[in-house]
This record gives sequence, structure tokens and C-alpha cells, in this order.
Amino acid sequence: MLFDVIVLSPREVIFFEGQAKSVILPGESGVFEVLPFHKRILSRLISGKLFIDEKSFPVKRGIVKVSQNKVTIIVEER
Repeated sequence: MLFDVIVLSPREVIFFEGQAKSVILPGESGVFEVLPFHKRILSRLISGKLFIDEKSFPVKRGIVKVSQNKVTIIVEER
């Protein structure tokens, strides 16, 4: 099962766009994973690494919204 992922940043309008099996995020309350059909969530992100399947991206801070099998992430890169 896959879900849609889009990552936006101020420097690049679309930093990443595609489908994934898993996204791991550095949330304010700790690292958490999003899988297909995850419950709706809105969370702030802190400095760390964002993982989309096997790819990792450094993140300074950001915000993530999960809704209807789609993950939208706005990040400030390190």
C-alpha cells in the first residue's frame, strides 16, 4: 500500500513529490512514523531527519499534515 507525499520548502516549491510506503518525521513530541491510511494529524517538526522510504532529508523545522491518505510537509532545510 502506498500514499501520496509532497514536501515543500521555501527554496524549492516542490522539494519532493511522489508515493511512499512510510514517512518518518522528527515531531515535537518525538519521532513518529506515518503509514498508509494513518489517522489525521497536524504536527510541528523540529530539527532532525525526515525519511521517505529509504531516502533521508535534513530538516531544520516545519509542519506536517496527514489527511485522506496524503502527507503534506512544509520544511525549512538545514
